[in-house]
Amino acid sequence: MRDLSRLLRPRSIAVVGGGAWCRQIIRQSRKMGFNGDIWLVHPQGIELEGLKAFVSLADLPMAPDAVFIGINRHATIDVVQRLAGMGAGGAVCFASGFSEARAEDASGHDLQSRLVEAAGDMPILGPNCYGFINALDGALLWPDQHGCVPATTGVAILTQSSNIAINLTMQQRGVPLAFVVTCGNMAQTTQAEIAMGLLDDPRVTALGLHIEGFADPTVWHALAIKAKSRGVPLVALKVGLSDQAQRATVSHTASLAGSDAGASALLERLGIGRVRDLPTLLETLKLLHFNGPLDAPTLSAISCSGGEASLAADTAHGRKIGFPVLLEGQKTALLDALGPMVALSNPLDYHTYVWGDAEKMANAWTPMAGDHIGLTLIIVDYPHTDATDWVSATQAALRVRARTGRPVAVVATLPELMPAAVAAELAAGGVIPMMGLTEAIAAAEIASNLRGPDLVPPLWRATTPQVALVPEASAKSLLASFGLAVPRGQIACGLPELRAAASGLTPPLVLKGQGLAHKSEAGAVALNLSHAGLEAAANRMTTTSFLVEEMVQGPIVELLVGVTRDPAHGFVLTLGAGGVLTELWQDTVSLLVPAGRDQVAAALGRLRIAPLLDGYRGKPGAHMESILSAVEAIQACVIAHSDRISEIEVNPLICTHDAAIAADALIMMAQD
Repeated sequence: MRDLSRLLRPRSIAVVGGGAWCRQIIRQSRKMGFNGDIWLVHPQGIELEGLKAFVSLADLPMAPDAVFIGINRHATIDVVQRLAGMGAGGAVCFASGFSEARAEDASGHDLQSRLVEAAGDMPILGPNCYGFINALDGALLWPDQHGCVPATTGVAILTQSSNIAINLTMQQRGVPLAFVVTCGNMAQTTQAEIAMGLLDDPRVTALGLHIEGFADPTVWHALAIKAKSRGVPLVALKVGLSDQAQRATVSHTASLAGSDAGASALLERLGIGRVRDLPTLLETLKLLHFNGPLDAPTLSAISCSGGEASLAADTAHGRKIGFPVLLEGQKTALLDALGPMVALSNPLDYHTYVWGDAEKMANAWTPMAGDHIGLTLIIVDYPHTDATDWVSATQAALRVRARTGRPVAVVATLPELMPAAVAAELAAGGVIPMMGLTEAIAAAEIASNLRGPDLVPPLWRATTPQVALVPEASAKSLLASFGLAVPRGQIACGLPELRAAASGLTPPLVLKGQGLAHKSEAGAVALNLSHAGLEAAANRMTTTSFLVEEMVQGPIVELLVGVTRDPAHGFVLTLGAGGVLTELWQDTVSLLVPAGRDQVAAALGRLRIAPLLDGYRGKPGAHMESILSAVEAIQACVIAHSDRISEIEVNPLICTHDAAIAADALIMMAQD
């Protein structure tokens, strides 16, 4: 990995160019308190912001740590080459017209290749990049306005969109921003590499990522491992629904497991919390900055309104976090503080009996912040007219935090009803000011379910081979060599051989036409046949090659187990309801290969059909060990042939009380 320390935490800054954006960098770095050298370079020796320009890079006193290159794309390449030769720490390439402009200008791709060659080992951000704000050291290689303020510690945000980055700097949610960095085209330095550079700063408390796409999952895995070792939680807003699920696909698996399923599986594998919107990203980062990950997926909610209590309960419904019932000790303490007229529950509506008396309010709220509660939410919306009477709520919240030492947040259901001064007062006393009830609960869900990354990196191959459909019998034979149970069967090349092929098989039998990916839709599957019925069933099919098998008996549930090669995320393992339920229910979960038996078992437990696997209403359950072994065998086949396989689907995997047998198998694979 390239060393980004000089670029991101510079002691000297050089600005190459003379436009308004160059003026902004000089002005803003000074305003933020940058105490290093700032040098201007322009061939005409102009003056900007009181700085007299050096005519050339060769005239600089020394090699600069960080350089903003604000000139045209062709001249940028020469400057980058000169900077690399003189040992500069790194550069931001502001110019556009590189690979992102290929549709309009075919030369853009060649220019980008030349830029990377010119940079050599010197790290560059971009091109087509807005640069970064380092609010810790006051270094702003940032050519536009922003809303950051000086910070001593804070969160870092790294985004692929410059406009989103600008907007995030303008947040007024009380999130301390240490770094805001944009990636641009990532011609040389990837988003994951930049993130690893940010992790090298111990003042960064959490890292937020706006991701449009992953390039190499193994680099992201290295980032996750490094973040875990540094104790810095990662949160991502992954955008961009895939067109993979909309293209013509051979298997059901490929249509169900689009790129977004792969992204979710990768983020889960890496232990990166996923948010769906920018407000939740900011609230999650704020929670992690002030408190770090929560130690339990449990909430208490306190309000003086039954409506707010119900709203809080409904907002948490269906999430991986909830409101546990009150313990007896909590009930006793609450009864002492509130008397018999208040219904005791969690969420708690304490009415207004103690409102206005900070000590009584603190006494009533303290029992809710028990040791088993991950986060206590005190719901308070401060009016923008006259909030004098709400001072008691602020004081009470601060006392609850001081007495219990537990994580406490004051939440405004409407973000605009949390005054900045109140937010600062709460934060100074260790209470987290949160804006938006939905965002607060979503943030708590993420902060209480963060875990470390899987130590085993996801299986990934950079290239996708040209593949063809493997005949079912051959597919089953290959999978059986890795331990997957398959029915007894034989191939018959035509009608004359069919009866002989089936002679050693025990009915009922299954007859399938060969050479088709979707045999059921083509009428090329016949079930429950006797030996005598084989020929008539074959005559109804359009194929001339057949597979006859013993029919699996005693099915409890049918599963789909499939793996697709996702170029962005690795090999995606999809588990779900199989057989005729596959398209109807679309009941699936996705993991990345390799997935351990415990991970697979947990994923199966998240399916809607999970009760059938366990045994429903007194009926026998499926043999879970056989199911796990079947999934293990399919993964082993993928791992062994990862350079050749594009898709594998077993559908259905028929699960009985003592076995899991692949009734059908499809493989798309490069041929020898």
